[in-house]
Amino acid sequence: MVEVDIFKQLKEFPLRVKVEIEQGEFLAIKGSSGSGKTTFLRVLAGLEEAKGSIKVEGKEWIKLSPQKRSIGFLFQDYALFPNMKVLQQLLFVKKDKKLALRLLELVGLSSYLDRYPSQLSGGQQQRVALARALMKQPKVLLLDEPFSAVDAKMRTQLHKIIKELHQEFKTTTLMVSHDIGEIFLLGDKILHLEQGEVKTILTKKELLDSKHKYLAKVVEKREGEVVVALFGNLYLVKTSKKVELGEMVEVEIDKLKL
Repeated sequence: MVEVDIFKQLKEFPLRVKVEIEQGEFLAIKGSSGSGKTTFLRVLAGLEEAKGSIKVEGKEWIKLSPQKRSIGFLFQDYALFPNMKVLQQLLFVKKDKKLALRLLELVGLSSYLDRYPSQLSGGQQQRVALARALMKQPKVLLLDEPFSAVDAKMRTQLHKIIKELHQEFKTTTLMVSHDIGEIFLLGDKILHLEQGEVKTILTKKELLDSKHKYLAKVVEKREGEVVVALFGNLYLVKTSKKVELGEMVEVEIDKLKL
């Protein structure tokens, strides 16, 4: 169990987060830009200070240094060492070659051990960073918009890899994302953070049963209806407006039809 009850005064508003996360749960965090999502992850990692309490399996973390917290953190910019080869990146974290080779196999990079970051694509660098984040087999894995810099095809592959690693290592995972599709695909629960305040914490079923509105992309036009892509699925939506292919339209969850 991860129990968080923190307060931090930000420039424009206070960040107040109180949440309990079950062991092995995947919590997806959504919210507008500047709502405090990344700061929340950085406080959990010990990279920023806050008042309150962070308990992981009953142990208080709030005053622990980042090095003493069992955390894996995947940054948006990967933060790989440019002068280290792929295998070295992982062994720098922990001298366990067997585990390093296992992780690189899981992320599909077994044949890239001797390459430097500059010799890898963006997606490959992301997978190295993910494997490195799991080298300490952390109790908590933090993902800060991990797919924002890769194309749609690679993003789909990374979704699958993240899901498999999460299930295999049973790590409690928190992921910040603006993409409602991947939030719905990966998250067991969805936390909505706005201006530093937790608005809702919903399960997938509660999300689908709610009247929340989201922007969805029009992929097909029909008579009086359009087909939109949302949550990784296609849905039929009635419309009286003229819309174009590729246009983003606002839809209510409870009005979607398969």
